[in-house]
Amino acid sequence: MAQRFGGQFSPDGSDDPIDDVPAKGAYHKAKVSPVGARSNVMFIPPIILAATSINDGAVGLAVGLVGAGALILGAWLLREGLEAEAAYNERKVARRPGFPRKIAAAVLTGIGAAIAAYSTEPGIVAPMIFGSAAGVLHLGAFGLDPLKDKGMEGIDTFQQDRVARVVDEAEAHLDAMTDAVKRAGDRKVEARVERFQIKVREMIRTVEEDPRDLTAAKKYLGVYLMGAKDAAVKFSDIYARNEDRQARSDFMMLLTDLEESFGKKTETLLLDNNADLAIEIDVLRERLQREGVRL
Repeated sequence: MAQRFGGQFSPDGSDDPIDDVPAKGAYHKAKVSPVGARSNVMFIPPIILAATSINDGAVGLAVGLVGAGALILGAWLLREGLEAEAAYNERKVARRPGFPRKIAAAVLTGIGAAIAAYSTEPGIVAPMIFGSAAGVLHLGAFGLDPLKDKGMEGIDTFQQDRVARVVDEAEAHLDAMTDAVKRAGDRKVEARVERFQIKVREMIRTVEEDPRDLTAAKKYLGVYLMGAKDAAVKFSDIYARNEDRQARSDFMMLLTDLEESFGKKTETLLLDNNADLAIEIDVLRERLQREGVRL
């Protein structure tokens, strides 16, 4: 779908300050995909193996296809593992992936390489050598999965599970908003939605770091965010049909109100966390003084 580029000095320019004034923190680095060219290259060997097995007869073709299937599954698991690792590294508080995808990808790559070696050199020694080498090189190139939780000391795991469910639901709403506004084909609206999502993710990170904030933030990350998603869907349907300027203005104002509301609530959560820390420090000082320890 073609997208309209606009601005104050374009033919359909607007002097609306809501469109042109960026929010604090709106200018941020573009999000780089954790799945790079190296992982995409891993899909090439299974294609080559399947193609070269066509003229090897029925048995040779079957062996080649099994090896290609193992390599493709390994490449797919590698992509999933890289995305899970990026999400783990992005958060201050995170659990290790439930399934070690990158390690499984290395094992499958070794199996696929062993089968490929067996198709050209039947036996035990050559497939084991090639398979082991491929698995070790895979681990050397892409590393291991995160094998331990991060920042989970002293955190109630049950509460953390509740936070994870709320965060997953909130991220689903944000993704749906992004997909919806793309249908409108207006770059300013897309940028405005990205600004709003920055504020939402600030609240998400605050709740992840201190799950005690979940009760206070649950309505924002659930009901309010669902309403924003529904509004984005309705706006996109209307604007894609007749480019209703009033609908666009109303939607932009709604995003401004929501952004301010989310920002103020996040500040409140941070202030509450600081107050809790101050109380804990005061209590600790009193205990130390009672024990005769002078600070």
